[in-house]
Amino acid sequence: MNNSLRTSIKHLGCNFLALARFSALHSFSSLSSPHTTERFAQSQPQQQQQDPYALMKEDPIQICSDIWVKSFSTPKSKQFANLTGFLSKFDIWVLAYQRSVAHFTGSFPSRNAISSQVLHDLLSLRDAVVKGQFCWNMKTEPFIRSPTEKPMSNRKLQKFLESNHPPFQDRVVQEVLLLILEPVFESRFSSKSHAFRPGRSAHTVIRTIRSNFAGYVWFLRGDLSEVLENVDRNLVMGCLEKVVKDKRVLGLINSALREPMTCGSESGRDHESREAKRKKRKGEEKSKRRKVLNPNEPKPDPYWLRTFFDFAPEEAAKVPSYGYCGILSTLLANVCLSELDYMMEEKIAEFCGSFMHNPMWKNSIADGCHNPAWPEFVPSCEKEKTKRMDYIRYGGHFLVGIRGSRENVVEVKEGITGFCKTEFGITLDKSKLQIEHVSRGIQFLDHVICHRVIYPTLHYTGTGGQIVSRKGVGTLLSVTASLPQCIRRFRHLELLKGDKDPEPLPCTPMLYSSQAHTNSQMNKFLETMADWYRFADNRKKVVGFCAYVIRSSLAKLYAARYKLKSRAKVYNIATRDLSNPLRERANNMSSEYSDLLRLGLIDVIEGVQFSRMSSIPSCDYTPFPRNWVPEHEKVLLEYVKLQDPKFFCELLVSIKTQGLSLPQDEISETVWDFKTFGVRRFVTEMKRHQTTMNELQAPQDVDLVMEAERERHSTFARDSKSTVLNLGSAERALLQFGAEDAATDLSALCLGYLELKNGST
Repeated sequence: MNNSLRTSIKHLGCNFLALARFSALHSFSSLSSPHTTERFAQSQPQQQQQDPYALMKEDPIQICSDIWVKSFSTPKSKQFANLTGFLSKFDIWVLAYQRSVAHFTGSFPSRNAISSQVLHDLLSLRDAVVKGQFCWNMKTEPFIRSPTEKPMSNRKLQKFLESNHPPFQDRVVQEVLLLILEPVFESRFSSKSHAFRPGRSAHTVIRTIRSNFAGYVWFLRGDLSEVLENVDRNLVMGCLEKVVKDKRVLGLINSALREPMTCGSESGRDHESREAKRKKRKGEEKSKRRKVLNPNEPKPDPYWLRTFFDFAPEEAAKVPSYGYCGILSTLLANVCLSELDYMMEEKIAEFCGSFMHNPMWKNSIADGCHNPAWPEFVPSCEKEKTKRMDYIRYGGHFLVGIRGSRENVVEVKEGITGFCKTEFGITLDKSKLQIEHVSRGIQFLDHVICHRVIYPTLHYTGTGGQIVSRKGVGTLLSVTASLPQCIRRFRHLELLKGDKDPEPLPCTPMLYSSQAHTNSQMNKFLETMADWYRFADNRKKVVGFCAYVIRSSLAKLYAARYKLKSRAKVYNIATRDLSNPLRERANNMSSEYSDLLRLGLIDVIEGVQFSRMSSIPSCDYTPFPRNWVPEHEKVLLEYVKLQDPKFFCELLVSIKTQGLSLPQDEISETVWDFKTFGVRRFVTEMKRHQTTMNELQAPQDVDLVMEAERERHSTFARDSKSTVLNLGSAERALLQFGAEDAATDLSALCLGYLELKNGST
């Protein structure tokens, strides 16, 4: 998390900078002692001394679930005026602490493993936030410290104060705000945005484009990444205040959005830049050495994962970072960019007009499960009736598909440019908002969108029963992976050289790893790449190319390590997938490989995957609903619907109107018959019904017998009601279902039937 943070002492004047650093070192050194927290606790007022265990009464997951349900059940126009109640719940703070510790250490601690002293410090942090006494980037006197933090020397402490790394308590506060604000805005975000949101990803963007953007001829590809890099604080606060009215929460975010102040002359800044470059070179030299991790320090990302991160497309490479907001920045970026989503939804409705609900588009819009492998047929009629537009956004990049004339496209472009100028203060020139035709291909998320036009012959029955054949026009949307972009990524990783005829290079970062470990790492990378290009039409081709580059790179690496001089000799010994062990010479014996030989684990060496085209999976053409909603939102909407009593009233009315019967009614009727007439008569009726059904010979007899059974059943019910009316009040009370459980009555009925069947009674 690369936050542009500064130390709090730099807010002071330049004349007092040295004095502030001295006082900060003195105060932080005192905090490093084990008795600091005790002195700090003794200095607190008596009313603040609360028992944290007494405040841990609720389940934090249940509290978060209540926030999600409340957000999705309230109308989108309603504002949240009181969120301090959730901010005061100590259970949410404990969950935020657990998530923060998991981020720094790599392991999620249980609630029982948190010490009493940490809980008291966490309670002090909560009280400071609720009472407005919390300050961001407070490194000198933190309320709570990271579990991996140790007492520092003065030199390390000064380096920590001058760094941009945020303190641990800022991460905890950010987690709390995210747990509270994310469900509030998720229920109001548009379904057109897919970045930095739970349940949505770049894959959902590609599948939505394949399913919804067929038939569009013109495309507008826009870039609003400036909003992710730098945003006006007034813009963010204005968008937040449309939904949130809680002054405490708004004040916290407003203070976090303030840019850290810097002081110093030009010469001082030049000296600092030179010092930063010198430290960077020194850090690079240290990074080449093997580092011994601390006991609680998380392991770094493996090589295959770092390699895959370098394959991130341009649209997903930039992650927003606003002031001290940290992980809250992605939510705030979506809050600002959602204004563009709302505007585009209104423009789509205005653009399509009355033709949006035309019967010719009815099946293609509300089909619920469209198969993208089938062509979408465009009805042949007036051009005005076939006008359509759609929009989708991923982060700061968006794509607009338009079916209409170029004049319509220019008009939409001018509307978007004017909105971004007035709302975000960003001028979209030709390089940031381009008009592209589908015939040239549109690149989005490292995939190329193009059309394949087909002219099938449609056969249908016309008036008079005649078979009519008519020539139709259909468009099949093609979404393919960009192979040139893939080559550029490999060149950036120094695994390829050249443009027209790229040549693989040896994978030098894995030089000192064993053959088994190297193959395993590269297999994970290839599996991830195959999953990334899962919905590309040319999935086999691009994954086969990636496998060729990786396999050739490893072959060159093994040829250099084992002194085999060429890839051909490596393939002769290790086979095509490099699964056979490569023997080494005596003067170049690797300790890892010797251990494998000694332990007899030579068969564990995995072969490099996708060495043959037949082993590469094909493109996934699973039907994707046009009005797709993530699973967690489906569950929330269903739960909210079940909580509404009007839903059950409407359901009961529809059942009575359609003449349907509920399973509960049938069970109640069975138990009623058993109570009123006893098990013997009930079993007799069942046997008579079974005998009658067995004697049926023709299908027409079934209808007659069923009609007779219905009449007999109605007579049977009238007799049962008259029998109950003749009973006394005590006997009638025994027949009420409230006296006994319905499940007990049904089990007694089954037991009685089994006893009669076995002849025991």
